[in-house]
Amino acid sequence: MPDAWTAEAHRLFKEFNIKTVGYVPDAGLTDLINSCEADNDINAVVMTTEEEGIGLSAGAWLGGDKSAVLMQSSGVGNTVNAIASIITSCQFPLFMIVTMRGQYGESNPWQIPMGQAVAPVLKSLGVHVFEVETDKEAAEAIEAGLKMAFVSNAAVAVLIGQKLIGAKSFIADVAEEVTHV
Repeated sequence: MPDAWTAEAHRLFKEFNIKTVGYVPDAGLTDLINSCEADNDINAVVMTTEEEGIGLSAGAWLGGDKSAVLMQSSGVGNTVNAIASIITSCQFPLFMIVTMRGQYGESNPWQIPMGQAVAPVLKSLGVHVFEVETDKEAAEAIEAGLKMAFVSNAAVAVLIGQKLIGAKSFIADVAEEVTHV
């Protein structure tokens, strides 16, 4: 059974007529990705890197469709030039859902710097950032973000916090590998 926030996100995608969803696979987004993949009305596009989502989103808009981009926080840095040049300069709408790493309970030291940088970096590019930590906050932010993006031609990112999606184990995995060597 999908998480409550992902089921609501998919429902809102349908309500707001999202036709294209670009994503880089991520465990925190699995239920939402699977829902989009199974939906015949949504073209779910797996991307090799996150900046492809910015071009995909702009192209969908130019073709008359609305889109959403899904990624993990570690990939946000890959989108900076595309957001700054394409989205900001052309004033295309952009709606992103970003699952966060480097926050509450993170045990992988490599995830912490980017996790802390995501919101300030996106805000510096003019992206409206909604940080959420509960199913209810996520549903409300996704609905508000979709309205803002597609009515106002704004760039919006909903950051799904680790308190909601859970922190992945890193230390336990490393310790287990060391004991098996």
